[in-house]
Amino acid sequence: MKIPDFIRANVLLKMTSLNAAVITVRLIVSLFIQRLLAEIVGEAGISKIGQLRNLTQILTSISSVGIFNGIVKYVSEYKEDKEQLKRLFSTAFLLVVIGVIVSGTLLFFGADGISNYLFSSTDFSYLIKLVAVIVPFIGIQRVFNGVVNGLSMYKKFAKIDLFAYLLSAILTVILLLNYNIEGALIAIALTPVIQLTVLLIIFFSVLKEYVHFKKISMKAPMGKSLLAFTLMSFVSTVLLNYVEIDIRTMIVNRITEEDAGIWTAMTFISKNYMVFSGAIFTLYVLPKFASIHTRSGFNRELLNIYKTLLPIFGVGMILVYLFRNLVIDIIYPDFTAMAPLFKWQLMGDFVRLASVVLAHQFLAKKLVRNFIFTEILSLALFYGLARYFTTTHGVEGVVIAHFIRYIIYFFVVFFLVFRYFKKQVPST
Repeated sequence: MKIPDFIRANVLLKMTSLNAAVITVRLIVSLFIQRLLAEIVGEAGISKIGQLRNLTQILTSISSVGIFNGIVKYVSEYKEDKEQLKRLFSTAFLLVVIGVIVSGTLLFFGADGISNYLFSSTDFSYLIKLVAVIVPFIGIQRVFNGVVNGLSMYKKFAKIDLFAYLLSAILTVILLLNYNIEGALIAIALTPVIQLTVLLIIFFSVLKEYVHFKKISMKAPMGKSLLAFTLMSFVSTVLLNYVEIDIRTMIVNRITEEDAGIWTAMTFISKNYMVFSGAIFTLYVLPKFASIHTRSGFNRELLNIYKTLLPIFGVGMILVYLFRNLVIDIIYPDFTAMAPLFKWQLMGDFVRLASVVLAHQFLAKKLVRNFIFTEILSLALFYGLARYFTTTHGVEGVVIAHFIRYIIYFFVVFFLVFRYFKKQVPST
């Protein structure tokens, strides 16, 4: 009974264990889908899927004007203050309306150019126009998801995440088997509709308690506070995905589209296990750091997070590395050139995990300049090092750049976070 008692006494561990169950199911389903994709569309198709997923991630930020982390922060702080919540959601919905109109219009009327940039062809213009129509679902889902995270309702989050993923997976399989690569791309484009529908079915009764829709006005009383998060999201999400798109295009031009697909497949594997940490950051780390105001309290919580998460991830990553050839055989048969990429990707992801935990202090305390500086530094390092190392190491150079970039990023973030506390009143 000691282990269950320990898990029950540790909120982070309890959240981690529940999230692990959800991620395990997701991983099993993902293994099947990625295997199917590899066999049907090959490396070139995987590269195209990577381009569309990066585009949808960019839209996730632009359509919601990048205010997701701001909603998480202020919902966690104001969940008992109805007047502040009214101000928050009035501002949020006005900004989302603006973001949806701007991004949807640009996508619809710029479909040919965007399709040509992403896929070197205008054949997928219809797909870009479909994404433009779905943009409102992306923006609204992002706002409501921020409420789930701000309230730290990890059990409901787990249900929403799991059911939405399973329904999206079923749609992907059906369309892939019937329409090949075009079907897979259409399924990815339709995923936000499924995500919002599931979220409303599971969470709507709770949502009504905090978002009083009749009292929302098209005003922005918290515009200045939320727009700081817009700037941070633009840097961390929009620029990140743009850099990934550009690097993938660079690999296609310098090496081959197949090599671009191999790197994309490696990032898909990485994102499958890193999604485990993503939920922890928004459900636990960000709200927790937002409520801590002393260095001693921050040190205790940081140590608790590191002690809980790093050993779990460390063991998991070692196992992934040891069984990398089996992983390739199961998920991406014939993608044998991926094997050398595992070492650098896994080491980079481990350092990234430790770094991003620290960097959430910038979001929690709205340290905009520190956040933007470190994100731009990270992206510039990745972009520059990737271009440099691909000339000598081929596609492996991209993951070498990934590792080196996060080593430097960790030390810079560490320095800035603790410099912030030195400027505060000494903790007692």
